[in-house]
Amino acid sequence: MNAQRRTDSKTGQAYLAVEHRGRALLLDPMTNKGTGFSREERDELGLHGLLPPNVSSMAEQLARAYENNRANPTPLARYVHLATLQDRNEVLFYRLALEHIEEMMPILYTPTVGEACQRFSHIYRQARGIFVDWNHRGRIAEVLRNYSVRDPSILVVTDGERILGLGDQGTGGMGIPIGKLALYTLCAGLPPEGTIPVMLDVGTDNEELLLDPIYIGLRRRRVRGVEYQSFIDEFVGAVAQVFPGAVLQWEDFLKENALTQLERFQNRLCSFNDDIQGTAAVTVAGLFASLRLTGAKLADQRLLFGGAGASAQGIASLFVAALVDEGMAQAEARRRVFMVDRSGLVHKGRADLEGFKAQLACDSALLGDWRIENRSRISLLETIENARPTILVGTSATAGFFDEASIRAMARHNARPVIFPLSNPTSKAECTPADALRWSDGRALVATGSPFAPVELGGKRFRIGQCNNSYIFPGVGLGAWVGKLTRISNGMFLDAARTLATRCSESDLAEGALFPGLQGIREVSHAIACAVIRRGVREGFADPALLAGLEERVRAAMWYPEYLPFRAESEAPRPT
Repeated sequence: MNAQRRTDSKTGQAYLAVEHRGRALLLDPMTNKGTGFSREERDELGLHGLLPPNVSSMAEQLARAYENNRANPTPLARYVHLATLQDRNEVLFYRLALEHIEEMMPILYTPTVGEACQRFSHIYRQARGIFVDWNHRGRIAEVLRNYSVRDPSILVVTDGERILGLGDQGTGGMGIPIGKLALYTLCAGLPPEGTIPVMLDVGTDNEELLLDPIYIGLRRRRVRGVEYQSFIDEFVGAVAQVFPGAVLQWEDFLKENALTQLERFQNRLCSFNDDIQGTAAVTVAGLFASLRLTGAKLADQRLLFGGAGASAQGIASLFVAALVDEGMAQAEARRRVFMVDRSGLVHKGRADLEGFKAQLACDSALLGDWRIENRSRISLLETIENARPTILVGTSATAGFFDEASIRAMARHNARPVIFPLSNPTSKAECTPADALRWSDGRALVATGSPFAPVELGGKRFRIGQCNNSYIFPGVGLGAWVGKLTRISNGMFLDAARTLATRCSESDLAEGALFPGLQGIREVSHAIACAVIRRGVREGFADPALLAGLEERVRAAMWYPEYLPFRAESEAPRPT
């Protein structure tokens, strides 16, 4: 961005000092106000004749942009309109999204972003972010330096192999980092000019993409094994060299790669994996909130997963950490976790267990008392009937995985069963909220990964809380950036979960919602950022001096989408 935010030393008024004049201002989305430039600015900045004569207020521009967005016939068309607006005028884009956040979030991210990734090559308009491909090995640092931002706050990176529940989308996976960073700004006020989406293109194994004549990604099979890891290592080294102060967020990698990169780099730079840690924190926050309705204790909870991927591992690990934090022995805490994957119950008697599954596998000795038909393949229903979990979490990306018999079994063993079908997009959810409530006679406490409309049942209206990572990762990133954290720890995500749970109001709970409405998400992110920094100070990853005036410091760093007055750089006083 060819502009700097400054404050007039005499009046205290914030303004943008701009280097360029004329059409160059209209071509930069961070300096383009469109018809919002005042007559004085048009005089000073050489804009007369380049714009229609009417000076529009923000309200008038918002009305026009909203009307145009609503005129699009499909969610994907509305997504494309918003992307085009973002490429033209970032302030107006974020203000529109903020003022209609409940309506716009499903367009900007899940579920619409999944279709946008699938159609990425066909809806492509303009480059955003950095595309690092396999042919750049040996000079990745040079590629990163080509980007205009020199001191970014957050990088979100994907290799496109496991996009939501849709699988390998190749370079189309870039839609995820772009969407995540839009939420960083929308939900937590990260200044948009300091965020960078990154696509690591090492090929694709998606046959449809390889045969698509207008696919814009690298047209080759995916690189794997030692060569792949060497590429990732070079990328991380380049980030540390070129952007040493940035937070690096890993996003939508294949399970094995996601776990490997998190373990490999978590203690070497300020990084985290939102699919693993962010999903864990928002889910555990929902569990904490559910206890306020059930009156039960955390120590009495038993957690069953439908699906045993990286997200399940993250949730299970944080759930165990929460129990240990309350005084339970780790071995006992792990016995409160059960997983069912495609092969049935994950137990120690199975020969096909991966590393983390082996850690959390059910002790086979427990199965001696279970009533089961086939010990080699124990079903979800059989696990519910025998383990009697209090919480059922879906991470399987398989629609219908939670069938009527399973939900009724949960309701039979629990007065208020907690049911979280979390898989995205909506078409991949393990069950619908309406089904979960109907099959439990309205007693289930339901939260979903994608947005669902309220459910009417038995004369009562149930608002479905969205167990969405957007409640967690923007605040974590904000805290890491403002606090200049050197590391992001698992303890920070546990504190983030506790903070989010406290933000669920009594009126939210009365509607059956375990998460607050999106209207207050900036306040949630602010509170989480402060909690993350406090934990960072306690753990030695942040300067204790940050604690003085912490809440004001974090709030002052949060960018708000509004037009500031412009001044030509040559006439601007020095910054205060």
